[in-house]
This record gives sequence, C-alpha cells and structure tokens, in this order.
Amino acid sequence: MSVENFVGYIARRMANRYVQFDENTSEGPPRPQDAQSPLMLYMHIPFCEELCTYCSFHRVKFQEESARNYFAALRKEILMYHQRGGYNFKSLYIGGGTPTVLMDELTATIEWIKKYFDIEEISVETNPNHLDKDKMMALKAVGVGRLSVGIQSFDDDILRATDRYHKYGSSEEIAQRLQETQGIFKTLNADMIYNFPGQTEEILQRDLDILLKLKVDQVTFYPLMMASTTRNKIEKTMGIVCDERGQALYKMITATLKKDYRLSTAWCFSRDASLIDEYVVNYEEYAGIGSGAFGYLNGCVYANSFNIPEYIQQIEAGKFPIAARRNFNSLSMMLYDFMMQFFGLRVDTNHLRQKYGFCAALCLWPVMLFFRLTGGLGKGEKAGVFTTTKPYFGVIMMREFFTAVNNFRDYCRSRA
Repeated sequence: MSVENFVGYIARRMANRYVQFDENTSEGPPRPQDAQSPLMLYMHIPFCEELCTYCSFHRVKFQEESARNYFAALRKEILMYHQRGGYNFKSLYIGGGTPTVLMDELTATIEWIKKYFDIEEISVETNPNHLDKDKMMALKAVGVGRLSVGIQSFDDDILRATDRYHKYGSSEEIAQRLQETQGIFKTLNADMIYNFPGQTEEILQRDLDILLKLKVDQVTFYPLMMASTTRNKIEKTMGIVCDERGQALYKMITATLKKDYRLSTAWCFSRDASLIDEYVVNYEEYAGIGSGAFGYLNGCVYANSFNIPEYIQQIEAGKFPIAARRNFNSLSMMLYDFMMQFFGLRVDTNHLRQKYGFCAALCLWPVMLFFRLTGGLGKGEKAGVFTTTKPYFGVIMMREFFTAVNNFRDYCRSRA
C-alpha cells in the first residue's frame, strides 16, 4: 500500500466516525468555548434552478414561494442566535445550492445579519448564469467581498455530461461572463473540479490555460467528491471514478498555477491575500444556519434538519431546527484541529498545546512522527510550528472527510 493510500484509508476511517451522529435531544446549539472569540457563520441556501448530477450537497429544485418562506425562516433563525447570545460572528459564508436564486431575499437577509452581528467579511457562492452586473453590484453594495463561481470545467463535453451546458452555456460564454465580473469584488473565485471520468490531462491543461488567461483572483480546485449513491450514478453515465490518478492531476494543477498563484490551502490558489474558500481553516469554530447546515462549536458538531418544511415549521415554533449532533472527545477534537491545520499548510503545535494542555503533545506525537517521516511536514518559522510540505496529503484527508459528510447528507435526505 502506498503512503497516499494509507493516508486515505486512515482518513476515511476517522471521517466515518466523525459523522456518526446522535438524534437531537431538542437542545439549542452549543455556545463557543470563548464568547469573545471571532466565529464564522455558515448560511445554506438549498435551492437550484436545476440539479447537477455530480453534486452531493443538500439542494432541491427552486420554487419561488417555498424559497421566500425559507428566507423568512432563515432571518428568524438568525434572530434566535442573537437572542441566545454568546456568538461573536465576524465572517459570513453563504453556500448552496445556489444562494443567488432570489437576489432581493439574499441581500435583505445579509442586511438582517449585519443588523445583529458585526460581520467583517462576506463570501457568496453563485453559478455562471447569475453573473449579471446589476446583481453583482447589489451584492457588493451589501458588503460581499468574495464571490465564488461554480465553473467545474471549461470543457464543453464535461459540461454536457454533468448537465451544466444547457443551464450555464458553453465554456466560451462562461469565460466571458467571468471576465466581465473581474474587478467588482475583492476576490473573484473560480470553483473548479478535477478527476471527472474522461477528463484527460489535455482537457485539464486547457482548463488551466484558460484560468491563467482570465487572471481571476483565486482558484479552488477540488477533486471530485461525492456520496456513494451519487458516485454510482456518475459511473453509470460518465465512467469509473479513479481516485488513484488524482495525485498526477493535482501535480499538473500546482505546477501550472504556481506561475501566478500561491497556495492558500491545499486546494486553494490565490494571487494575493484574498479571502479563502475553506472557512474551517481561518475559524476553528463556526455555526450553521439553514436546512442541512452543519456547525462545530465547543467540540460539538451538529446538523440542522434536511427536511425544508420541517425546518421552517421548527423555526416558526421558536425551536432550533437541529436534527443531529455529536460531541467529540478530546482526542477527536485534537485530530480534527490537526487535519484542518495540515490542510491550511501550517501546523502549530504550540497553539494545540495551549488549547488542549500537555496531553496534546502526547496524543498527537504518533501523527506528527508519521508525517515528519513521510516528508509531509517540515520545520516552520519557529519552534513548534511546521509547514505542510506535501499538500496532497491534505487534499486526501479533506476528500475523505467531505465524502463522509456527503454520505451523511444522503442518509439524512433519505429519512427526511
């Protein structure tokens, strides 16, 4: 077994344990360890005009009345967090689904959040067909600093196979819309995927050449990550997904993009000090609002109801819509923090010891030793700080983590 496969095997076992949730006991969300510590707020908008075949995120077909009722419930959930107290939200990340399906509701909800919390940075996801200048200026007006556009690929055949071509246009049209959006936001992010079945090195290189020509502020390049059920569907229509070839494709990506970009995380490439995609790197704790949203506070990971009518009903009744939760033990918390730091390219054992006490050094030394011996970690700028020297290990760990989360989403949807 190769080192990469071993890392994937261990990460898969750990991730599957992390998402073994207990039924909710009707408690509210946990409070953070430190009420003054800055937190990230994740808000989930589950509506899409059409559903892409490869996507395992919680999403449903857009219906305006349902969506407007949902946004109204979101604003009530935000107020419930404010009234509960102890949440110092500084960053807002809005994902989906397609958050920009109803711009008036989205901007009103952002303004509502800013009314109750001192938000300093806002990131919003969208799709290429929503890159309308008036809509983008409306987002900028309410303080959005980072826009992440779901591109996935500039190859027309892949766009057709994933049901995106007829929705978002050809690769040429998408590139043109991206070009026209440049300069509106502090960070314009192109959200890409590699390792689609049938995606050759030539196809990937063409994607990279287009990105370099466009000169977007930031690129996130994920490996294809799906729940088991979604994977089965993709393999029936597009071909077998071979995770083993991911490393070669990743090397191509990093070798090409390093000309103009630097790594911000193991799969995020930035031109400057841009806002990054994975909020779990900059914020150790975060709350999740909206149907199907996850939060991680004070060692507890929790998930809101995946049933949208049930979510709205719970909110209307004045109850937090938490459907499942899991309290981590100290070792699980330490390993989670280690994984996120490794993915963020900098492991600070001094911080981990300060957070968990001397037991952090004792519990984590086998993991640290493994990554030191395999060349995954090198010495950093000061004692106790290490740099990630093999970022693909971080990609593998996060791939397995998100795959486990996607499987949990599928399980919850099947019960909703």
